[in-house]
Amino acid sequence: MLNQILMTAGTTPSMGSQLYPLIFMIIMLVVLYLIMIRPQRKKEKADAEMRKNVQVGDEIETIGGIVGIITKVEENTVVIETSADRCKMRIKKWAISTNVSANEEAKAKEDELRAAKAEKKKADDKPAKEKDDKPIEKD
Repeated sequence: MLNQILMTAGTTPSMGSQLYPLIFMIIMLVVLYLIMIRPQRKKEKADAEMRKNVQVGDEIETIGGIVGIITKVEENTVVIETSADRCKMRIKKWAISTNVSANEEAKAKEDELRAAKAEKKKADDKPAKEKDDKPIEKD
């Protein structure tokens, strides 16, 4: 009955117009995945790797803001020394927020690379300037 009314009115719903909302939803889900879900998973993997690779002597910061040096590493926990009077705490590995020692080492390596690139650039630019500074001999 509805089809007859629509046919007499001259408007029939086409299959393409019914697919637009579905296509739009699929595109929105893909964008949501690329913007939100994928970067979060990458960060979680990096954090899990960092927690797995902590070693005795590393300085860490916990989720609660406690800073200490690792004195013992166990399967699921670590023991940290938090102050000069050797106060020790045992915490779960999942509570480690950042590895301060590893971050400092990475920053130092990055600074060394930048300095090496700057030095190389200076060395490359210097001969070019020396060539330009020579007087031109006329015959």
